[in-house]
Amino acid sequence: MKKLLIVVDYQNDFVNGALGCPQATALEEGIAEKICEYRSLGDGAEIIFTMDTHDRHYMDSQEGKNLPVPHCMDGEDGWQLYGKVAALKGKHDLVFSKPTFGSLELADYLRNRGSEYESVEFCGVVTNICVLSNIAVVKAAMPDVPQIVNAALVASNDDSLQEAALKVMESIHVQVIR
Repeated sequence: MKKLLIVVDYQNDFVNGALGCPQATALEEGIAEKICEYRSLGDGAEIIFTMDTHDRHYMDSQEGKNLPVPHCMDGEDGWQLYGKVAALKGKHDLVFSKPTFGSLELADYLRNRGSEYESVEFCGVVTNICVLSNIAVVKAAMPDVPQIVNAALVASNDDSLQEAALKVMESIHVQVIR
């Protein structure tokens, strides 16, 4: 069995772009170190990236109507992975582009693969939106695989929502490392 690391939406627009925040910027070193830790496990680990991905119709979407800030436009600089994390993405790492908070493609990929993984660890942004949503879809796909979140490796632009999201994660049996 192997360990799985899912890096959620660590993209330019969430770090220093349209929806950037200092809390996200502060994650770069920790996420880079976590990726290197998983790389050191060789075949005993897998790394998956999710990428928020929107097109020119974003403002017409439900999300765009509620968050009217164009971001992560497919192929543009804001859509790219940020900094050291971008440099550490390997050519064999899977990437799931997603038009909304949680990735159904990620869930489909993981469905019926629970026996392959001893754990799933999450890092990235935004804790109370995309991180939490992807935890929920992975929990549905692999309900018996332990999930882990290090609170120091996820961020939100709202500290109270960050804490609330971590409490919700604990309530659905995610191991939150504080």
